[in-house]
Amino acid sequence: MNPKVDFYFNKAQKWQEELERLRLIALDCGLAEELKWGCPCYTHQGNNIVLIHDFKEYCALLFFKGALLNNSSGLLIQQTKNVQAARQIRFTNIREILDQEATLKAYIFEAIEVEKAGLKVELKQTSEFKIVEEFQHKLDTIPALKTAFETLTPGRQRAYLLHFSSAKQSQTRQSRIEKCMPQILNGKGLND
Repeated sequence: MNPKVDFYFNKAQKWQEELERLRLIALDCGLAEELKWGCPCYTHQGNNIVLIHDFKEYCALLFFKGALLNNSSGLLIQQTKNVQAARQIRFTNIREILDQEATLKAYIFEAIEVEKAGLKVELKQTSEFKIVEEFQHKLDTIPALKTAFETLTPGRQRAYLLHFSSAKQSQTRQSRIEKCMPQILNGKGLND
């Protein structure tokens, strides 16, 4: 156990027993415990394998390369349609964790083997993401915006494209684009 991570488990109000059990399972699989993104992260030889996190309705194990794991049990969940590699197993009580402990360890060991083998999730290219009409119009009419957008990292480009396309109404899309244009022109990502 890494003392730097203890605060996460001590601050938990709703899922404390469940989180502690998930911690013991991950550590029992021989993983190193680190603090990343404010959450307990379990690594094998410096590579991220699984993360523990909690939400209002559930707590979860998040497998970084979960898309590569055998999901014949159906336990692995894609958080949203835009999450490409990671998969979660969600829990709403300690009994679910205890009943599935052997399965959870099997997933962790499989994830370690995926990492050892150097397997990678084939991610969609930025060009495969839809550019909403309103943003395409801005790119076509403002050369500096197009240049600035093209110099952003692929991850930052995707974040903007997903942010713009998630708005249902054209007016909302236009408002988001206008608000983000200065950031894009300054080479900043959506959340920078």
